[in-house]
Amino acid sequence: MTADVPDLRELLDGAVVVALPLRVRFRGIDEREALLMRGPEGWSEFSPFAEYDDEESAAWLRAAVDFGWSAGPAPRRDRIPVNATVPAVEATRVAEVLARFPGCRTAKVKVAERGQTLADDVARVRAAREVLGPEGRIRVDANGGWNLDEAERAAHELAPFDLEYLEQPCPGVEELAELRARLHDWQLPIAADESVRRAEDPLAVARAGAADLLVVKAQPLGGVRRALDLVAEAGLPAIVSSALDTSIGLSMGAHLAAALPELDYDCGLGTAALLAADVTASPLLPVDGAVEVRRVEPDAELLARHTASPERTAWWHERLARVHERLAG
Repeated sequence: MTADVPDLRELLDGAVVVALPLRVRFRGIDEREALLMRGPEGWSEFSPFAEYDDEESAAWLRAAVDFGWSAGPAPRRDRIPVNATVPAVEATRVAEVLARFPGCRTAKVKVAERGQTLADDVARVRAAREVLGPEGRIRVDANGGWNLDEAERAAHELAPFDLEYLEQPCPGVEELAELRARLHDWQLPIAADESVRRAEDPLAVARAGAADLLVVKAQPLGGVRRALDLVAEAGLPAIVSSALDTSIGLSMGAHLAAALPELDYDCGLGTAALLAADVTASPLLPVDGAVEVRRVEPDAELLARHTASPERTAWWHERLARVHERLAG
């Protein structure tokens, strides 16, 4: 074991690679894979998406080690209000999706999906507003899918639905700053996600005045402590979100949200509702619009049922070995 990274054998001891089916297609996948490992503090998760390279995946492994092998910061709350997440489904399916998030009064609606149009986005957001009513909160997430002019046009088209904020409407920090200037009189906040977690300098967006809010995720940012430090240094309100994790990964996000000094926005930690299966008989599902802050123990029978194929397990073990070598080196 190095100063802060356990030996690879220790990480693999008892580790399980799972493949969990999704209820609806999300981020172009129908199944979510994750490598689960057990440390002295409990179970943890390493689940960078398959297309992420080893350099980017290193932060995800650092987060898994931090959560499984180190005691976390003291929680300030034991329940985290969460939003519903609406993938880029047809508008006719929005009510069905929202029904899986009982008590949630905020919906994050995915927009700017490749192969879809702004009209599709408008119809999806309209359907969410019809379900939530005038008191519900709606935020949209473009995952950087619009250019500057497309984002400005979309903001105009979506204005009748009283958006809470736009999440990552454009990919670049300069574009976000210009869009924020163009929308200043509207008082429509801009939230940055990819410009934080996938940036060489995650604080650049804050220094440039390109966002009003930060969306932070424990795994991509290297763990709970590193994410807390980032939020403190940025000096912006934060929303904690997930990367379509298992309930074990969601537990990491819940502990991050619990440790924030202030939590003024519903968090994107209710996504276990999008899984058709999980690794525990007590998943971190929204109850009365919130999830609990607790460690999650997987169920042996569920782990066995959803263990990935030998080929995918070998792929994840090889990936873990390469990424571990980066950290240990």
